[in-house]
Amino acid sequence: MTPLITREQALQLGEIEDHEQIEALIQRAWEARVERFADSTDMCSLVNAKSGGCAEDCGFCAQSSFADAETPMHAMMEPEQILEHARAAEAAGAHRFCMVTQGQGLSKRDFRKYLEGVRLVSEQTNLKRCASVGHISLERARELREAGIQRVHHNVETAYSYYDEVTSTVRYEGRLRTIDAVREAGLETCVGGILNLGETRAQRVEMAFELAAIDPTSVPINMLNPRPGTKFGDREYMDPWEAVKWIAIFRLILPEALFRLCGGRVENLGELQQLAVQAGINGVMMGNFLTTLGNEPEVDREMFENLGLNVARQPDNAANPRPDNRSGRLSGETPQVVEMFLRGDTPPGAVELKVRLWDPSTQLRFRAKRSVPARPDGAANKVPVG
Repeated sequence: MTPLITREQALQLGEIEDHEQIEALIQRAWEARVERFADSTDMCSLVNAKSGGCAEDCGFCAQSSFADAETPMHAMMEPEQILEHARAAEAAGAHRFCMVTQGQGLSKRDFRKYLEGVRLVSEQTNLKRCASVGHISLERARELREAGIQRVHHNVETAYSYYDEVTSTVRYEGRLRTIDAVREAGLETCVGGILNLGETRAQRVEMAFELAAIDPTSVPINMLNPRPGTKFGDREYMDPWEAVKWIAIFRLILPEALFRLCGGRVENLGELQQLAVQAGINGVMMGNFLTTLGNEPEVDREMFENLGLNVARQPDNAANPRPDNRSGRLSGETPQVVEMFLRGDTPPGAVELKVRLWDPSTQLRFRAKRSVPARPDGAANKVPVG
């Protein structure tokens, strides 16, 4: 992927703090986004299909067994449960659905159950299908594709030079091998990271150019939502203007990628979420996240519509992974019951749609840990001061 700015220019833009200068940068990023994607959007929703007890030591994650935090726990969902959440996401207006599991790999039993859930979503919804299952081999990547997965998510999390501060048990090179396997299997790649883990501004630029070299289809942008009892549990939220600035810089470095706002956007951006969309975002993770709550779906749709963007699902039967929502680019037919539900004009006597999105506040059991092993990197787990 060819960036629109040089590394030196990105470093200079990273230092600006004046709001008028940031607004000018946002306008530049918006023009780059509209030029390449017009009014299309890429709205996603997820389900935490297996949660808690992860053996890795990622410093941002409460699911890690090394985090001194209550752990959200549940075993691998049954295929029918995955389908239930997919149907709710579709009824809420999502274009795609990501099935996420904790850890760096699934057992053979859990992977088979996961594949069956993918098949159900593929056969019984019009959603595009994404997987996030940790490290995978080429063989497993091909099995995911055969089951109906179109895109696989696997973040690099941060810049290579800062990576060892984030985790000591998951190697950066292993992440790149998984991304290569996904691409070799003919699947789209979804690769991003998290801002505000303690990296410098220069390291944010480094990560953006590393992502440009990887050239993923989709780039999820997360901002740390500090979890008490994790390595990064005492960090403060990003300044909203600083966060929006970096979204715009990333857009200019990765002009061809689909950008999605994900974890931490509500807490870090607050009232500037729509401005962040204007900074170059294609879509958001609608509804809730793995262990935390997000916006209501109608709030997210309104945020895009206010900018003249099209959030309606196009009738492609989920056959084309990308673009999701560009007028005139897709073909096929999709049942209109969901769109009628969203417009509020469901005819009398129609089957009522109940939208029960993934809700970690009610669907996860949080268990206190009796003992927490020392972190492999020797760092302390932290809680907010005061």
